[in-house]
Amino acid sequence: MKSLAGSFVGLLFLLSAPVTSVYAASEPTGKKDGLSPCVVRSPATGLYYDLNAISVPRPDPSDGKKSNKNAPRESWHAKGHDYHANFTLNICAPVVEDIKDVVGVERDRWKNVSAYYEKEGKIYSIGEQAAQPLFRGRKLVLNYTNGSPCPGEQIGHSSRNKSTIMSFLCDRDALSHQAVASFVGTMDQCTYFFEVRSAAACGSIGHAHGDGLGPGGVFGVIALIAVAAYLVGGCAYQRTVMHQRGWRQCPNYSLWAGIFDFVKDMFIIVFSSLGRLFRVRRSSNLGHGRADGSSGGFIGAIGGRRGRDNYASDVDAENRLIDQLDETWDD
Repeated sequence: MKSLAGSFVGLLFLLSAPVTSVYAASEPTGKKDGLSPCVVRSPATGLYYDLNAISVPRPDPSDGKKSNKNAPRESWHAKGHDYHANFTLNICAPVVEDIKDVVGVERDRWKNVSAYYEKEGKIYSIGEQAAQPLFRGRKLVLNYTNGSPCPGEQIGHSSRNKSTIMSFLCDRDALSHQAVASFVGTMDQCTYFFEVRSAAACGSIGHAHGDGLGPGGVFGVIALIAVAAYLVGGCAYQRTVMHQRGWRQCPNYSLWAGIFDFVKDMFIIVFSSLGRLFRVRRSSNLGHGRADGSSGGFIGAIGGRRGRDNYASDVDAENRLIDQLDETWDD
């Protein structure tokens, strides 16, 4: 019995391998290019965070496909409140707005600005595109750097540039492609802090490349393991304890046999009913044919006579059967 129990535990361990492989396959390999852009894995929980869902793509006029009507058409906005300027930013991508004359930024870099604000008629960049979110402890953050020069720095000779730090918070009530950005503050008008609430910041157990198991897949694997444990454990018990052989080794054999017999009887009833229905329709069609044949001359008369003879023979056979039953009953 000990060897049987050991074999049973070993089998369950092998069956549970698909579930553990979801996490084993997601262990860090030391290469950042192992993840897609704007995707990060939490080292504490092992969950994946895909921020591409809240990244607003820049419209492509050459693309003939119709865009999703629910997808945002503008970058995300945040009110500056006492800063007296409103902010525009995008996630892991440049802003979709066409901005020009960015203070302290070369012309060929205007298209890379991912966050900016406009103040006194001038546009200030607070960071260029970056697609590498990271975890600081349990906080999911995204940094933008290399913006416009900080106050007090000379344009073209600045050692400090404006930058942005965004902290992402989970909001399960929000839509998957929606985000709410809030300006937290700045101490020196050089580094700006934001909080972004979105369902994309809640994480999932799916693999970064989409080839792993989602919640439904994990539930299915657990269900398969439970069924396998039920079958293996039940068969082992019936064979070793109850000394059953053949199909009776299956757990709850009488229950499953009863269900099988019930399903078989239902099939027989259904197919018998369908066969009887088709025979009734066929006999009714033949009856119409006889009626037509009876008025169709000599051939119709022969057909009608044959039909009547067959009907008479059937009636005689039924009468003889009834007489035999009566005699048996009298005896």
